[in-house]
Amino acid sequence: MMGGPGGPARLLNTETSKPQNLGATLAQFGHYFRPYWLGVLISFSMVIASVWTQVTAPDLIGQAVDCYLYPNPANCWYTTASLTATANDRIAGLAGLVGLLVALFIAGALFGGASFYSMNWAGQHALRKIREDLFDQIHRLSLGYYAENEAGNIMSRITSDTDTIQQALGFALINVLSGALLIVWIVIKMLQANVVYALLSLSVVPVMALATVYFSGQARRAFRQSRREMGNVNAGLQESIAGVREVQAFNREDESIEQFRRANAANRDANVRAASFTTALNPVLEALGYVALAIVVVVGGLSLLRGQPLFGGAAISLGVVFAFLQYVQRFNQPIQQLAVMWTNVQSAIAGGERIFGLLEIEPDVTDKPGAQTMPPIKGRVVFDNVAFSYGQGAGTGATQATSGTTSSAKPQVLKGVSFTAEPGQMIAIVGPTGAGKTTIINLIPRFYDVSGGAVTIDGLDVRDVRRDSLRSQIGIVLQDSFLFSDTVMNNIRYGRLDANDEEVIAAAKLASADAFIERLPDGYATVLGERGGGLSQGQRQLIAIARAALANPHILILDEATSSVDTRTERLIQQAFDQLMEGRTSFVIAHRLSTIRNADQVLMLKDGQIIERGTHNELLAHRGAYYDLYMSQFRREEEPAAV
Repeated sequence: MMGGPGGPARLLNTETSKPQNLGATLAQFGHYFRPYWLGVLISFSMVIASVWTQVTAPDLIGQAVDCYLYPNPANCWYTTASLTATANDRIAGLAGLVGLLVALFIAGALFGGASFYSMNWAGQHALRKIREDLFDQIHRLSLGYYAENEAGNIMSRITSDTDTIQQALGFALINVLSGALLIVWIVIKMLQANVVYALLSLSVVPVMALATVYFSGQARRAFRQSRREMGNVNAGLQESIAGVREVQAFNREDESIEQFRRANAANRDANVRAASFTTALNPVLEALGYVALAIVVVVGGLSLLRGQPLFGGAAISLGVVFAFLQYVQRFNQPIQQLAVMWTNVQSAIAGGERIFGLLEIEPDVTDKPGAQTMPPIKGRVVFDNVAFSYGQGAGTGATQATSGTTSSAKPQVLKGVSFTAEPGQMIAIVGPTGAGKTTIINLIPRFYDVSGGAVTIDGLDVRDVRRDSLRSQIGIVLQDSFLFSDTVMNNIRYGRLDANDEEVIAAAKLASADAFIERLPDGYATVLGERGGGLSQGQRQLIAIARAALANPHILILDEATSSVDTRTERLIQQAFDQLMEGRTSFVIAHRLSTIRNADQVLMLKDGQIIERGTHNELLAHRGAYYDLYMSQFRREEEPAAV
């Protein structure tokens, strides 16, 4: 089997709550938002307009008091206040001002809705492009990357990380921007009205800030723990479902249920703790808000009753007191929103870091500039002193990009491997586990690049041709082939998408799969479950063989392709293999003797080197390592007369 790297390199921790490189990440977001700059500009403009309506309303309420209810000409700028104005004049003026306030509130609501819509429009378009680029990148990355990184962490880049960004763009970002602008604007308006009165009214703000930082920090840590525990719950659930046969076979249902209960209880406790801190912040801020209102009323009332300005500052009118009451109420509201929403924005930026980090990884195997198209393959394959080591050009870039460290030198998997496969020959590759068999066949379609030497096909180095033109002429049947959640017909047609139904059925018959397919509920139209669920391992393998036959490759690779079928099925598909391999250069990693008995050349590998080569009978007669392997593993599979 293929020798892998020393261990999987984890991607960046998904629980990171703070960005590490803010400037670069924002620049990347800017790149994706640039085509939709108009929507962003409209959104920001609407935010400014919406905040303007919110800070203007309290001032107009103060004017209603100073101009019409208790006229004070010195503090009335909305109109000319007159102490001799009649009640009808005041009512008419007040009605106009109330109408203006109503229009202002309606305009604020419209501006707010427009800002959310515009940002969502731009954000959804940008996220669509990010997801598309991520999906493209997943298909560009080399196999070395997937050997070193977990599939679940890779999937989280498209799911959880983009969801975090979507939530921030949809609600949090606008609230953070409007809340921060509202706070600053209110402070400026209060200071413009009366500096001393403003400073006294805002004296509780530091306490509110400390309370917000403490409670939101505790809640954030608790929610992180909750996410970890939820991950444990999901992991245990997935493992129990995947291993349900083993659980029932060993009668471990009670132990499995108890483990799930413990993980679920831990998740519950973490959520309760997080909810406790979150709910505690509301009454604390509300209480402090009432303290701020009390300060406004008491200080303003004393100044009015005494008829004296505060500490030599500007005089306070009743309208100013009413305006400050509105300012303080509006000031308290966005503070709590900022605490919660800013955490979401930070998480979105951190999620963006992880996404952009994945997008920036360069595949280890790429087409060189000016790579030529592989001409129709005749089938002469030459390994010329090939050396290969995982970690030298295989996954190194992925490790560095995700963990920030450089892979240490890895032992060589192949050492000076040389052989020639002539067109139409069958090459069998045998050896103990870890000898490098799968590595050899991975180098032919250039899933990895050699560390030394060269692999050529028809005289062309595989590194000098385009990968798509090379791989389109190579058929591969693996030991554990992947089937999609689709019809049997489409699973076979995956080998050649333009094949018609008759060609698909002919390929199935060649692979001896037609008989069992016809017995399925809907025949070739039967929709398979996940990874071919509902079929036996042997049946899944036959469909994979039919897929390879439909592709009509010039080079055929069989990686222990018959190891999962019974002896009777093996005899059926061996005849299909004889037809399929006729005229094609074939490489067979042997598990059963019947697949290599007629091989033109058998390569015996050990520790990454070819230690013996020849035909089956020649190697048996030599009585070396191949003979020993045959005696220990293959003896029961060959009739005594064949020895």
